[in-house]
Amino acid sequence: MSPHFSPATLSFLRALKRNNNREWFKARRDEYDRVVREPMLAVIEQLAVDFKKMSPELVASPKASMYRIYRDTRFSPDKTPLKTHIAAVFPWRGMQRHQGAGLYFEVTPKWVWAGGGIYAPEPQDLLRVRQHIASTWPMLQRIVRHRAFKASFTALDGARLTRMPRGFVADHPAAEFLKHRQFLAGREFPPGLATSTDFYPTILTTFKAATPLIRFLNEGVKEA
Repeated sequence: MSPHFSPATLSFLRALKRNNNREWFKARRDEYDRVVREPMLAVIEQLAVDFKKMSPELVASPKASMYRIYRDTRFSPDKTPLKTHIAAVFPWRGMQRHQGAGLYFEVTPKWVWAGGGIYAPEPQDLLRVRQHIASTWPMLQRIVRHRAFKASFTALDGARLTRMPRGFVADHPAAEFLKHRQFLAGREFPPGLATSTDFYPTILTTFKAATPLIRFLNEGVKEA
C-alpha cells in the first residue's frame, strides 16, 4: 500500500491549532510521532526510492526534507510556538535546503499543496536564472507547454515585476518569463487526498511534472 496519512493526522493538526502551546504538545508528543511524524517519514522514504529512478539529483531524507514542528518566532509578530501543518522539502543534490529550486509538499486540515520551484531566490541567483532564461528561453517555453506540465499546473506561477528587470531589453521574446521574481509550479488539492491511497501516486505524478522546471532553474543557479 502506498504511504499516506490518516484521519487522525488531520484531527491532530486541527486540535493543535486550537491548543497551540508547548505544554499541550508535550503531553501529546507520542501521538504526534505516531499519527503525524511516522507517516511523513514513510512518504519521504518512499520518495527517496523513487527519486533514484525519476531524478537522482533530488534529495529525500528525514534530515534534509522534514520541517520541524516548532516555529521560528524570533522575527515574527505571531508568537505561537508550533506549526499547524506538516511539510517536507526536497532540495537539489549539492545545494542547501533553500538554495536553488526544489520540490515541496504540505498537508493541512484545509488543503494539500504540492509542487516546486524557487520561492525566495537570492539576488545573484535570480539574476543567473534570468540570464539563463534569456539565452535559452525556448527551453523554458517547451517545459511549460509540455502536456505533463499543463496536466498538473495551470501555468508558471509566482510574483512578477510589472516592467522588465534592469539589464534586459523590453522586447525580449522571453519577456513574460524574465519578469518573474519567483518561479513556481504548484497545485492545491482537497485535504481528503492526504488520507487516500491516491495521495502518494498524486504527489509523485505532480513532482514528475515539476522536475524539468526544477532542473532548468538549477542549471541557471549553478552558472557562474
